[in-house]
Amino acid sequence: MKPATDVVIVGAGVVGLACAAALARAGRSVIVAERNERAGGETTSRNSEVIHAGLYYPEASLKARLCRAGRDALYARCKARGISHRRTGKLVVAAEASEVAVLESIRERGSANGAPGLEIVDGAEVAAREPDVSAVAALVSPDTGIVDAMALCLDYAAEAEAHGAAFAYRTEIVEVERTNFGWRLQARDAAGESGEVECGAVVNAAGLAGDALAERAGFDVDARGYRLHYCKGDYFSLAPGAPVRVSGLVYPVPAGPGMGVHATVDLAGRVRFGPDAEYVDAVRYEVDPAKAADFARIVRRYLPALRDEWLAPDYAGVRPKLAAPGEAFRDFVVAEESDAGFPGFVNCLGIESPGLTASPAIASRVTELLGAL
Repeated sequence: MKPATDVVIVGAGVVGLACAAALARAGRSVIVAERNERAGGETTSRNSEVIHAGLYYPEASLKARLCRAGRDALYARCKARGISHRRTGKLVVAAEASEVAVLESIRERGSANGAPGLEIVDGAEVAAREPDVSAVAALVSPDTGIVDAMALCLDYAAEAEAHGAAFAYRTEIVEVERTNFGWRLQARDAAGESGEVECGAVVNAAGLAGDALAERAGFDVDARGYRLHYCKGDYFSLAPGAPVRVSGLVYPVPAGPGMGVHATVDLAGRVRFGPDAEYVDAVRYEVDPAKAADFARIVRRYLPALRDEWLAPDYAGVRPKLAAPGEAFRDFVVAEESDAGFPGFVNCLGIESPGLTASPAIASRVTELLGAL
């Protein structure tokens, strides 16, 4: 018996949409199920919109390999399809001499990962590039940039639809059942109406709900290390009239579960600081205005003129991390699960940074994994 569609993708964030475009382009019939009312409405719309060069990840990891491939593919896509983006470059700054050795280790790792043009410059060169930034040295990453994340999502969705993909928004997958010919998914829409779809393969790109979907399919997520941990990051914006200027991306040396509170500019030139990193028990997006003083104190290590009152709460995002608090590096999971007894089920789990950058490479990998099925 032939299933109704080849592939159901659960989740219309940037990864799910990239997979939809790639699979539909490859000739697969595709349905995308998304519990929210629009594409990219959760993690994708709540990040720094940075195109990463690939500085921080262990050389053999999926994060490193998919970031490198995704970076090149993403720049090419943006140029070819008119998606707003800019190679801003990035400075990773050492606020004191003891941090210079960290810059050198990042440079070595980034070079091993294929990040081009990395160099360490002194404080005078930092001041020439960013006059309001104070640092004894900085690592320059010329291939880092920014992209309009929502425009990228819409472009992936448009390509998928042009190749016949169908989208079901405000639709949650509530049951997942293995069948003789593939999978049967029970769905519920916003009105509470239920329906089902049969498919040959499932791509779990459900982001923050990825572990819950895997559990519905029968995975023991704790035994397999697939349990997700929510890590909240807040952003504050710089008041438009504030007498400090940042023209590119400025990062501190990384510390803790994130890359540190960094300064970014968007395509309109607006400056934001964030994210911080706080593990939370539930998804929530409020930003406490009282945190402005803490943000300003942290950022003043490299932007000393910043004053507390120049910061305003902006937005928050929640990372779907596989690493629990205090746990070491955890890689992306992008795996077809036949070996675990779930043929045709592809898990994309723990897709935090650099997931946006890696999205075209993740989509290529998923297409390859499903190619023989």
